[in-house]
Amino acid sequence: MSSPTPPKVSPLRPLPALIFASRWLQLPLYLGLIAAQGIYVFHFWVELIHLIEAAFGSQTALQALVNSIGYKTGADVHALNETIIMLVVLALIDVVMISNLLIMVIVGGYETFVSRMNLEGHPDQPEWLSHVNASVLKVKLATAIIGISSIHLLKTFINADNYSDRVLIAQTAIHITFLLSALAIALTDRLMGGQHADPH
Repeated sequence: MSSPTPPKVSPLRPLPALIFASRWLQLPLYLGLIAAQGIYVFHFWVELIHLIEAAFGSQTALQALVNSIGYKTGADVHALNETIIMLVVLALIDVVMISNLLIMVIVGGYETFVSRMNLEGHPDQPEWLSHVNASVLKVKLATAIIGISSIHLLKTFINADNYSDRVLIAQTAIHITFLLSALAIALTDRLMGGQHADPH
């Protein structure tokens, strides 16, 4: 028994073809995000090298770290302490999480809005990419933003002496707003998914 032939796809008319091809205008945006990813990688290694050099006694690297994390104290800092190390490590984790967010936007956005990558069967295909769509991407991005906000909030509380109460309250309120927004997005996505699953 012969297999059924796939239906023929009629060519698009000029105007719909032009509108559909306009999705490729997003390609420079994703390429720009790849360049931003490279800058984050460079920044990560600069901070890591400064941390290693400061651990071996380099005052120049230590001062660079203190300036980058905004750490201030009444006494001069001549050696690494637990607070500085924690703030630097949190800053490195922050870079990694933002980098993960960039990857989700670049790969997921390109796959969803521009063109298929045909990664099925590839050993390095991300697990989440197999079922990605616009709704799933929104929820994942909201979750990633909450993680990044949590890191920023933790850095602020560790270094709370250098921030006013107004800044601490504002950052906490912003973080709670991110949480509520993510919950609203997830709930809306679940409700819409349930409606799509109902038989008509």
